[in-house]
Amino acid sequence: MEQVEIKFEREELTGVIPVGTYLFDAARRMGVEVECERLGESDLCAVRVTGGRELLSELTKAEIGQLSDERRSSGERLACQAKIERAGEITIMTTKKEEPAKPDYDAKKEAYRKDFQDLPLEKKIASLVDLEAIALGETFSFIINSPSMIVGKLMDVLAEFGLRMEDEAKKQTRPAEHQPDEQPSVKEETETGEAIPSVTEENETTDETKVPPPSV
Repeated sequence: MEQVEIKFEREELTGVIPVGTYLFDAARRMGVEVECERLGESDLCAVRVTGGRELLSELTKAEIGQLSDERRSSGERLACQAKIERAGEITIMTTKKEEPAKPDYDAKKEAYRKDFQDLPLEKKIASLVDLEAIALGETFSFIINSPSMIVGKLMDVLAEFGLRMEDEAKKQTRPAEHQPDEQPSVKEETETGEAIPSVTEENETTDETKVPPPSV
């Protein structure tokens, strides 16, 4: 099987991927996070191919519709649409993700401590009782909702079934340009009009007319 060496510049990761793999799947195998909510219907999974563009499949209709001429000229491709078709070396630059702002827990903790300190004694006791009730309620809820071993096994089976369904759905949502051609007919006719039997029929005929070897 032909392989391609692929490098993700931002993550500083390099690996070997089989030819025929989509860039989205290659990224997942190497632990690179690439968003893709709906295949080919958004540009969330857009990546810039800085090396080895000629090793990828041609632009699909989805890519032409989602990416502007300028972006396509700079080497951007949709990871869920671009498939590796030839061996060689490919270099990818992923889009930098903006990290969400983290809440300032220290400031909230200090504000809560100050508010609690200013409460009168009876309200402090009431607040502590409420907090204890909430903690006990969450504890009981966790115990009641904890899955048993049987349920855990069932979930494993459902997860495996879900993965198979996901693979089938992924195949159906792949670009139309990459769908396999129809299988050839079982029989073909020669120029004289005679039907050429399929491989299966030829094997069955050979088996029926096979002469056992002479005994020594």
